[in-house]
Amino acid sequence: MQKSVRYNEGHALYLAMLARKEGTKRGFLSKKAAEASRWHEKWFALYQNVLFYFEGEQSGRPAGMYLLEGCSCERTPAPPRTNAGPAGARDALDKQYYFTVLFGHDGQKPLELRCEEEQAGKEWMEAIHQASYADILIEREVLMQKYIHLVQIVETEKIATNQLRHQLEDQDTEIERLKSEIVALNKTKERMRPYHVHQEEEDPDIKKIKKVQSFMRGWLCRRKWKTIVQDYICSPHAESMRKRNQIVFTMVEAETEYVHQLYILVNGFLRPLRMAASSKKPPINHDDVSSIFLNSETIMFLHEIFHQGLKARLANWPTLVLADLFDILLPMLNIYQEFVRNHQYSLQVLANCKQNRDFDKLLKQYEANPACEGRMLETFLTYPMFQIPRYIITLHELLAHTPHEHVERKSLEFAKSKLEELSRVMHDEVSDTENIRKNLAIERMIVEGCDILLDTSQTFIRQGAMKNSNTIIVNHGCHSKSHSGWTLLLSGPDILYSSKEDRSV
Repeated sequence: MQKSVRYNEGHALYLAMLARKEGTKRGFLSKKAAEASRWHEKWFALYQNVLFYFEGEQSGRPAGMYLLEGCSCERTPAPPRTNAGPAGARDALDKQYYFTVLFGHDGQKPLELRCEEEQAGKEWMEAIHQASYADILIEREVLMQKYIHLVQIVETEKIATNQLRHQLEDQDTEIERLKSEIVALNKTKERMRPYHVHQEEEDPDIKKIKKVQSFMRGWLCRRKWKTIVQDYICSPHAESMRKRNQIVFTMVEAETEYVHQLYILVNGFLRPLRMAASSKKPPINHDDVSSIFLNSETIMFLHEIFHQGLKARLANWPTLVLADLFDILLPMLNIYQEFVRNHQYSLQVLANCKQNRDFDKLLKQYEANPACEGRMLETFLTYPMFQIPRYIITLHELLAHTPHEHVERKSLEFAKSKLEELSRVMHDEVSDTENIRKNLAIERMIVEGCDILLDTSQTFIRQGAMKNSNTIIVNHGCHSKSHSGWTLLLSGPDILYSSKEDRSV
């Protein structure tokens, strides 16, 4: 039987060489011997989460090494000194800085160290505290989320740049057209000059008559335009446009509220719990945090971009164009599939974590934040579930008040069809996922196991009481020579089946 763990000495020597050259912290420290209360001065070098020590600064081979992953470091008081020896030597010992490294695994004795200066001791403790690979992974994840967010912003800016370029080209074309019209009008004016000269020589009475006629024509024209405007204001088309604008304003307000809810979910719960999971005594681990919140942070980044686009459109009111925003949003809404598919599981993980008193107490502190307005974490986790149906309803109302000849009609209909298709896919995935989880839960209830339930073609029907015992009915949709579309009745340790669900067993 192997009693020790082998390791590659060459790799250890290579890491020791890197620690001597590129170590985070290097210098002399006194190390307390394990056998007696004697202190030996060694040259230490810290590289990532491994601490090497050498007999001297010029030593090429390390005398030992410690793995610092999961350890903690704390200052310890100086040990009591006897009155023996010179007073100057006792004062020098009392000024030294003592600290201890506590390892997270059993069987490893604490490492007691000291140095000559207090500032150097604090720097060593800080460097040992930060020597954790898990912290680097968390920082990398945060940077990756920021990178994805910036990439999305860059893509949005590219699309906006192309749209502005097209607008500038259209404006240049319009300017050229207006210039040509001005040239034509100037030529017409040149031809009409003799007529105007003749007008100046007309009789004053004729001028008065023409002034009256001009006034009457102006009055009739203004009256006609007033009638046209009033008729349009009272027309069904104008009423549809008013309702359409009201729907858009309501949509912007709802999107503002939704982004605020996602902000509270991420900044009020997700990120604080992520920090709590990295503490010395975590009330929850990182896997459970990821299972509860899923990709809610990415969803928040997506809707912040969409919300900024909506507010920019309101600046161009009353010309509200939304189809291009949905064209940008639609390809990114697939991230909702993961959230919706695992939503029920995330609530189960949250319920299990609440069994821990420390986690439950910490969660109640977060929920007591005034920004939550008395709402629980489960409420915030449920908001994204209704966002896709809310978009479908909004587009349905918008299309009801959008004329068929409107420039956005086809784009809005396409966005609505894509959202409905995505909603159906998510609904089917949720049904399949829940069915598999229920079948696996039933399989765990059977002591000896049941390979039949591991088949994904089973459909969970219901669970209830039958003759004072719990009964679970699972329908099997496949057909074989021995059974054709049979139904399993699981009651206690016995497994019964029949060809029809309503057959007496």
